[in-house]
Amino acid sequence: MSSPTPRSVRAVHTFADRVTAGRALGAALLDYQGPGTVVLGLPRGGVPVAAEVADALGAPLDVFVVRKLGVPGHEELAMGAIASGGVVVLNEEVMASLGIDQATLEAVIDRERGELARRERAYRGDRPPLALAGRTVVLVDDGLATGASMRAAVEAVRRAGPDLVVAAVPVGAAATCVALSRVADRVVCLVTPEPFNAVGAFYADFSQTTEQEVRTVLDRLGQPLN
Repeated sequence: MSSPTPRSVRAVHTFADRVTAGRALGAALLDYQGPGTVVLGLPRGGVPVAAEVADALGAPLDVFVVRKLGVPGHEELAMGAIASGGVVVLNEEVMASLGIDQATLEAVIDRERGELARRERAYRGDRPPLALAGRTVVLVDDGLATGASMRAAVEAVRRAGPDLVVAAVPVGAAATCVALSRVADRVVCLVTPEPFNAVGAFYADFSQTTEQEVRTVLDRLGQPLN
């Protein structure tokens, strides 16, 4: 399946916060509005963005948990990511450059799988995940740096049999957005500034989203499809 070139605007722009970014992203995604569309936010920071997208599209909202596989001792550096459904996506370049062995990788994966399961229970409680088969699934995060988490999410969602998978973010590294278009059916990156340093640099307020805030958003907008 071919993937078109992601939509992008090559200009530096700072969003006030995730809510403002989500409203701008929702306006750019109106082509995907319809009764079969569902919006999935990547926690935690992607959920308030996704809430605004879901509101703009009139679509149900759910959470889709992805965990970064941080390099031991340098956890901010991703050597890959895992997602629901047993999906593991690895950054082979990072692993090779740092000499990460299989035992180290498996130890990190085991730890993150436990945390992934805990977060799914914390965010969703007893509510089952939305059905994705035959749907248009819009995956939303607050930004893309390496893209490992979003790539893992796309690959995991594919297993549920959706008709279309759209990866959408307010801001992302240009090369990452282009690379993601080889995995997702559509990629929407509102802003792809160069040089790209970190997602938070393009938000005036990039304060951490709490688990309670995620639960509150899901309680407000999360709902089953009719």
